[in-house]
Amino acid sequence: MRVAVDVMGGDNAPHVEVEGAVAAAREFGVPVTLVGDVEKVQAELARHNCKGLDIEVWHASEVVGMHDSASDAVRKKKDSSIRVAFELVKGGEAVAVVSAGNSGATMAAGMFVLKRMKGIDRAAIAQLFPTVSGKTLVLDVGGNVDCKPIHLVQFAVMGEVYARFVMGVDNPKVGLLSNGEEASKGNELTRETSALLREKPINYIGYVEGRDIFNGSVDVVVCDGFVGNVALKLSEGLAEAVGKMLKAEIKSSFLSQIGYLLSRKAFNNFKKTVDYAEYGGAPLLGINGVGMICHGGSNPKAIKNAIRFAHEYALKGVNGRMAEKLNESFPGDAREREGAQAPDAGTERVAS
Repeated sequence: MRVAVDVMGGDNAPHVEVEGAVAAAREFGVPVTLVGDVEKVQAELARHNCKGLDIEVWHASEVVGMHDSASDAVRKKKDSSIRVAFELVKGGEAVAVVSAGNSGATMAAGMFVLKRMKGIDRAAIAQLFPTVSGKTLVLDVGGNVDCKPIHLVQFAVMGEVYARFVMGVDNPKVGLLSNGEEASKGNELTRETSALLREKPINYIGYVEGRDIFNGSVDVVVCDGFVGNVALKLSEGLAEAVGKMLKAEIKSSFLSQIGYLLSRKAFNNFKKTVDYAEYGGAPLLGINGVGMICHGGSNPKAIKNAIRFAHEYALKGVNGRMAEKLNESFPGDAREREGAQAPDAGTERVAS
């Protein structure tokens, strides 16, 4: 089961992607196909000892830039590394795609090439957040900045399946992100969504607040991509700021430095917990295949873990489980009765 890696899309491509892919092949035994400019990829591979590793190179002549329109990039750049990677999955040459490139284009390519799962109008980008007792899955974190209630309900169903079969939670608690836990809180979108969620076969616990993402009281948090992306970027910024503040305090006095030496293991464990590279990337839920969207500035460790994660996701057959849950949650033509619109042709409005 090969993983196709778009090695041309990240901020430091193809250096970081190739190094991460080589590490994944060596440490986890994952067969990888590197998709991109063959000359540049081969030059990067020459810097590593790849003897005995199952690594292939697949040529793609075009690159989607970070500022390219998502839908235009997919339709006009037919030989781009990200589209070719998804074509490999469609053709059975790979089981998953990993990309640190344009997130909107990655999402659009996944939907355009592999299509949406039955019962899904919008694919969603999911992100794991560290908590005091484990992890919380938040979706959508940037795929869809404008959503209708039915879209959030679909996100909740997909998130519940993910938490059950990937995170290993027996009966995942699903919450709807709002500005308070009381039923009177929220806006028209959250109130309508909450009413629909109470009718679905999931463990819906009602409204949750932003702080609940980190306190371990909920397993899946649902929101639209605008709110989710703000929460994600705020969390990343806070983690970075806290790290800098701690370093400054440690250097401020001799006693602080002694204290750090005594508690260095705890500091290192904390750093590992909040390090995005440990999670690799964010899965794209709702497409007929596996896609992992990585941060544009990902380091080799993040790419390596994203490849491992994508491979495991495919092996567990999560999409099959998700299809079963969607059929249970939206029997017959229920989506139309609940106000679902026809699937979008592209993803023009995507948070970066």
